Amino acid sequence: MSERVYPPVIKTALGVFKALNIKFRLEGTEHIPGTGGAVLVSNHVSYLDFIFAGVAAHPAGRLVRFMAKKEIFDNRIAGPLMRGMKHIPVDREAGASSYAAALKALRGGEIVGVFAEATISRSFTVKDIKSGAVRMAVASKTPLIPVAIWGPQRMWTKGRKRRLLQRNVPVTILIGEPMHPKRGDDYDQVTEELRARISELLEKAQREYPDAPKPGEKWWQPAYLGGTAPTPEEAEKLDFQEAEARRAARLEREAREGGDA
Repeated sequence: MSERVYPPVIKTALGVFKALNIKFRLEGTEHIPGTGGAVLVSNHVSYLDFIFAGVAAHPAGRLVRFMAKKEIFDNRIAGPLMRGMKHIPVDREAGASSYAAALKALRGGEIVGVFAEATISRSFTVKDIKSGAVRMAVASKTPLIPVAIWGPQRMWTKGRKRRLLQRNVPVTILIGEPMHPKRGDDYDQVTEELRARISELLEKAQREYPDAPKPGEKWWQPAYLGGTAPTPEEAEKLDFQEAEARRAARLEREAREGGDA
């Protein structure tokens, strides 16, 4: 498969990380298969996670095809890059097509990246996840690989200004042992085990993170470690309010367009 876009993007990103002196802690790379398909499932704390989750597979010489919301592909700048890197658009109103595209990639020996929480976790803990990643792994007979990322939320996350040029930010990427679900398993139970494994990796990354928040910056630390990030319950309420506001805006837009017609 011709790769004219992805390798230069990776090279550029690694160059930027070096210039900013991003301090990587990367563990468990031996769990990334050198060949064949796999479903890489990561937590989601920032808008940069797809870059850092991709770094997890770099030592194995693998490229990750991430499933990302369709709106990113519609962007005039990001869209061509996403398509050039052969990422997979997810249309929430037509999910079957993106699921089929992911299965095709997995059966073709690709690693497919999934943020199973669907949206960024405001609490910086692992939200409830859906069983789609497990179902893809079973259908394609490929392993599930849990991944935890910690640190990029300091650079760009939901509700915070971008601080992309920060220097010396530690970024931790921990890769867990593969899971091998099969037909006949309880998919909900496997999904809960997957969530538990990602949570365990994330808590390890958080507790062993080399930086502590400076005064006034406890927002990037989870509440259970004394930070001021929302608790999971508070974050759930905020997500609900955001979803309702988005729904109201969509209905208003549709009503306006209907009136114009």
